[in-house]
Amino acid sequence: MARRCGVLGDPIAHSLSPVLHQAGYDALGLDWEYAAHRVGSGGLPAFVDGLRQDPTGDWRGLSLTMPLKREAVPLVDELTERARLARAVNTIVLQDDRLLGDNTDIPGAIAAIRERTSAPLASAVIIGGGATATSVGLALADLGVRRLEILARSTERAFEAVETVASHPGRPDVTARRLDELTALEADLVASTIPPEAQDARLVAACSDIPVVFEVTYHPWPTPLAASVGDRVLVGGLDLLVHQAAVQFELFTGAPAPVAAMRAAGERALAERTSP
Repeated sequence: MARRCGVLGDPIAHSLSPVLHQAGYDALGLDWEYAAHRVGSGGLPAFVDGLRQDPTGDWRGLSLTMPLKREAVPLVDELTERARLARAVNTIVLQDDRLLGDNTDIPGAIAAIRERTSAPLASAVIIGGGATATSVGLALADLGVRRLEILARSTERAFEAVETVASHPGRPDVTARRLDELTALEADLVASTIPPEAQDARLVAACSDIPVVFEVTYHPWPTPLAASVGDRVLVGGLDLLVHQAAVQFELFTGAPAPVAAMRAAGERALAERTSP
């Protein structure tokens, strides 16, 4: 049976999710469709209502990006434990007229990091305080991080992220600091969830001694932080996107994700964007 899936957010034109998921469908011979839909803040309830009322019944799943991950929480009928812990939903699965909200950013971040390094991680810094920063923080707590600092434009903005990550069963020590108070950072890993244009020379220099850099952005690439890595370990935004998309793919289709095919399609698409 042909099914429909899609990614929602604003902005959304840059999203590689349609490329990855469609490559997965093609690899498995599935006659499925995955498209991008621009849905801004406040627009998700109407879109979800439309899914519930769609007479064709061919919708199967949604991927959500900014600014919808936290808005989705009260709109679903059921939350997985990781979505409940994160207080954020990046995946909605339609199951027999019910909506299941999940968060694949957490297992996706874990897989992306462990694909690039097996080093023990006890401390980390996260730049940014939104839903993605929260999910990355929970993933790091799963990996054993026990001391975590969140840098955001304001400590008030970071409050929900601090509170949520600190509630992880591992009980990590989570603190927050204003980004404009930035000094040289010391940690096993730094994760940036802020836009490339916000990565100034001062921020890049402050991260220069951290051995593992996790840049969640994949476009434009490389970001200033990613370009500065040199021979340090770099976990890229495409790594995260592929691994979280693979978990979504399996939730939507019930079939193992063809990760290699999905990654190859994403790499080709990014190369085309950056070619002269």
